[in-house]
Amino acid sequence: MDTRWLARLPQACPEVAVRYDEPLAEHVSFRVGGPAAAMAFPADVAQLRALLAFCREEGLTPRLLGAGTNVLPPDEGVDTLVICLLGGLTALRREGDELVVGAGVPMARAAVFACEAGLTGLEFAHGIPGSMGGGICMNAGAYGGELCQVAVETAALRGGRVETVRGGAQGFGYRTSAFQDGTSVVVETRLRLAPGDPAAIRARMQELSARRRASQPLNLPSAGSTFKRPAGGYAAALIDGAGLKGLRVGGASVSEKHAGFVVNDGGATCADILALIAEIRRRVYDDSGILLEPEVRIW
Repeated sequence: MDTRWLARLPQACPEVAVRYDEPLAEHVSFRVGGPAAAMAFPADVAQLRALLAFCREEGLTPRLLGAGTNVLPPDEGVDTLVICLLGGLTALRREGDELVVGAGVPMARAAVFACEAGLTGLEFAHGIPGSMGGGICMNAGAYGGELCQVAVETAALRGGRVETVRGGAQGFGYRTSAFQDGTSVVVETRLRLAPGDPAAIRARMQELSARRRASQPLNLPSAGSTFKRPAGGYAAALIDGAGLKGLRVGGASVSEKHAGFVVNDGGATCADILALIAEIRRRVYDDSGILLEPEVRIW
C-alpha cells in the first residue's frame, strides 16, 4: 500500500493529535492486535471532519475506534488510519428530561450523569464498557434495556456534513443501526429519559453491577458477549450445552464462568481467538443445527 499519506497527514490536519505505529492491543479490551500505521485522536467535530476529508482525498478507508470493547484487530496490525473517538467528542449535558451525549463519552459515565441528574432509563448502560458512539452504532443493551429505547435522535457525519437522524430513521435493530452503513460517523446522540429518584436509580445500577460481577469473567480481557443471540435461544446456553466451557486455542478459551465469553487468559493472539470462534461455531452447529453469528467486530 502507498504510505505517502503518512507524511501528508500532519500538514493536512495539524491540530489533530496523531500517534504512529500505535499498538492496537493497548486500545482494545481483548488486548490483542498489532500496530496501526497511524492513530488520530480528534478533539472535536471539526477535527474529525478534517480527518475524514483527508481520508477521502487520499483514498483511505479509515477504521473507527471508540473504547475498543467490541473489536478484534489483526495480529499484523492495520496499514490505514485509525480514528479513535474516545476522549474526544465529550459533550454531556442535560436538557430537560433529555441528555445530549457525545460519541466519545463512555456509556457508564453517561449513566452516572443521568443518575446524578435524577433521570431514569439508562441504568442498563452503567456496566456496558463501550463508548456512546459505538453503543449507538450497535444498539448496545443489557438486562432488558437497549439504547433504541431512549435514543430519540443522533447526529452523524456523512460526506462531510453533520446530519441529524430522528426516530425510526436511526434504523435500530438487534445489535444494529442505520449508522453501520460504512459512510456514517456518529458524533452525538440525544436520549429521552424520565424523572426518577437518584437513590433508587443508584440502587438499580449497583444491583446490575453485582449481577455482572457474579456471572461474567470481568477479570480477564474479552469483548463481552462473543456471539449475537440466535433466534429463540441464547448463545451461552448453546455453547454450554455443546460442552465447550474451557475449550482452548492457544491463549484464548471459552470462559468457565460464562460460556458466551471468549477470554484472553494467556497471551492470546488474534489468530487464537479467531480459531476458537470458528471451532465454537462448528461444534455448536454440529450439536444444535444453529450457526452462531459473531457479535465482536472482526477487523
